[in-house]
Amino acid sequence: MADLDDELARHHGASFGWALVCCNGDRSVAEDVLQNAYLKLYDGRARFAGQSSVRAFLFSVIRRTASEDRRRRLVRAALSLSVLRSEGAESTEQVSGLTPIIYDETCRQLNAALLRLSSRQRQVIHLVFYQELTISAAAEILGISIGSARTHYERGKAQLRVYLEDIKKP
Repeated sequence: MADLDDELARHHGASFGWALVCCNGDRSVAEDVLQNAYLKLYDGRARFAGQSSVRAFLFSVIRRTASEDRRRRLVRAALSLSVLRSEGAESTEQVSGLTPIIYDETCRQLNAALLRLSSRQRQVIHLVFYQELTISAAAEILGISIGSARTHYERGKAQLRVYLEDIKKP
């Protein structure tokens, strides 16, 4: 990448939005994931080969970093729980959901409907609608075939229609 700082600054807002999606809306985790993704770029653990757009490459790094972070957290939680169980204590750890303050009822309903989708459908829809990427770019970022991305996209949209119609019914 010609000027890494400029590219990261240019895509930072969209990158943070994508990190939130990859971290199931947990802002704190998304911030950590995004920081770690940026570190991978700066220290050379992730290198841009020019085979895609900078944005697609950046989103791929964020997705992989979020996946690594999720695995690391699961291992830590499993180890912590085994220690707590052996001591007879109960875990007070809770998984937080999407908790930002949403003022508009329509947005709240849409977010509730989005959370009912499968993770893959939600990711494809986020990349296409909110990040304004093509389905093929979303497929590249997610590491899936274009056909699979198209299927997740269409099924996700259909499910959203059903969920939102259910909400509108009295």
